[in-house]
Amino acid sequence: MARNIEIKAVCRDRAALQARIEALAGAPTADLRQDDSFFVCAAGRLKLRDFGNGHGELIAYERPDTPEPSLSSYTRSETEDPAGLRATLTRALGCWVRVVKTRQLYMAGRTRIHLDRVEGLGDFVELEVVLEAEERPADGQREAERLMGQLGIEAHDLCVNAYADMLAADG
Repeated sequence: MARNIEIKAVCRDRAALQARIEALAGAPTADLRQDDSFFVCAAGRLKLRDFGNGHGELIAYERPDTPEPSLSSYTRSETEDPAGLRATLTRALGCWVRVVKTRQLYMAGRTRIHLDRVEGLGDFVELEVVLEAEERPADGQREAERLMGQLGIEAHDLCVNAYADMLAADG
């Protein structure tokens, strides 16, 4: 199972944050549109990510709802039929909520930096520090905190909940 340390924060000044990210990481490595369907499941979360180009991935993950840098463990499986898989999973499990976003992906060493615009919510930044198989989560947490400082991400901007939770609460 893959693991990373994650944070999510509200982006109050997108242009300023983007400039700091690009000074640290360079240009984005990808501009993505993602349509994530979250399904009802007994443990953790299950989402289908549709990239809008005939490709997608099913992702099962567990992560605590906490604002500080926290451990996320996940498995992914690629699909060439995200629409068909969405229909099947919706019929079998029920679709809880859909999250549609545009994402600019940057890399700073082993950390994925996402500058997201989420439909219905606004702008956010995520950090995902990818951990090695035997690496301690505390090492990734320190790295996330260092990057937060470099990017000017304040503790009061950190989010407790996932985008799906935020949208479900608004709906």
